[in-house]
Amino acid sequence: MPPSLWAATAPEAPPVPPLLESIDTDVLIIGGGYTGLSTALHSTDRGAGVTVLEANEPGWGASGRNGGQVNPTLKHDPDDLVRMLGAERAEPLIDAVSSSADLVFDLIDRHAIDCQPVRAGWLQLSYSEKGVPAMHARARQWERRGVHVELLDRAAVARRVGSDAFAGGWLDGRAGAIQPLAYVRGLVRAVQKAGAAVHARTTVAKLERQGARWVATTSTGRAVRAERVVIATNGYTGSLWPGLAQTVLSANSFIVATRPLATADAQAILAHGETASTSQRLLLYFRKDAAGRLLMGGRGFFTEPRGPQDFAHLQRSLELLFPQLGRLDYEYRWAGRIAITRDFMPHIHEPAPGVTMALGCNGRGIALCTSLGQHIAARLAGSGNAFPYPQSPITPIPLHGLQRFYIAAGVAWYSLLDKLS
Repeated sequence: MPPSLWAATAPEAPPVPPLLESIDTDVLIIGGGYTGLSTALHSTDRGAGVTVLEANEPGWGASGRNGGQVNPTLKHDPDDLVRMLGAERAEPLIDAVSSSADLVFDLIDRHAIDCQPVRAGWLQLSYSEKGVPAMHARARQWERRGVHVELLDRAAVARRVGSDAFAGGWLDGRAGAIQPLAYVRGLVRAVQKAGAAVHARTTVAKLERQGARWVATTSTGRAVRAERVVIATNGYTGSLWPGLAQTVLSANSFIVATRPLATADAQAILAHGETASTSQRLLLYFRKDAAGRLLMGGRGFFTEPRGPQDFAHLQRSLELLFPQLGRLDYEYRWAGRIAITRDFMPHIHEPAPGVTMALGCNGRGIALCTSLGQHIAARLAGSGNAFPYPQSPITPIPLHGLQRFYIAAGVAWYSLLDKLS
């Protein structure tokens, strides 16, 4: 696993050996992150035989490197989704997203997953007074749909966060936090206990149709024959299916974690265990972990970090938010890629009979990917329930080879808009 706070503190990984024999299965899942493992778990619950193939280790990608926030939202607000999709298509999607955190914490309870779950809500915060009304309007949209929210002014935010930097915000009571790699490993154990096979260090080199089945040829020289295939590789999607990787921009998110704070300092910051993020277009997100470390994440360079200097902007932001802590000592720094789509929506593709693809979580992977897996499993089983997530054809982003320039231009543009607002 890449070095990180999560890799250092997660429970031991269950055995996931490479694939060493050719096999037949009902459902082949390519990718051992949240989407793939949730699909596997819910498919086995429906009686399917399932095999999961992961090129590295389960959780190696974004599922094991993210900030651990369980936020049941999309980039777009509910009213925006209704305008975009129409009420008939939007409302089932809104319901699925709204219940996605419930699903995560239910799975944690049901399978006794040791991942330090805390469900104290998510704070979305505005630095400026003029940004607060729009945030309160967003909160009211969810409140009208039965969500517990709290509208917060400057004083209320300061009490909750332990910082005077914000003018206001709102609390989404559905949200929470987990140790994300520990959640992955708990899902692997649950999947294995349910009878599915999980194989690590097994890359799918080729996928082709042979008669009524799909045949995946792997890096171990073995093959998997399956009736249905789910590709769930998200921000680390490669060239297995033509054009798929070109539908997303793989942007880097960087995270830093301090050493555990003194008890009094830790108790004064996010005292109830809330998670938080700013309302900027180039947002920052922060929280505490179970040991009292402060974590902050945000944008990073397109290239992989080369040293501590590449994380200086996050360290500076954290110390400006909490000047009472003085100069902080950082124990961990790491990065991972998130899959960003042009419309900031998750993309579900079914380009051929028996093949389903799900990617593009836009930084909301824990809750969203878990929900996607549940609904994909129901669709594969022919449950008859309406599938709530919009489906679309594979449409590569023009001039995708210039994605680092797309991302750099987007960062510059959003930075300007943040300063203007």
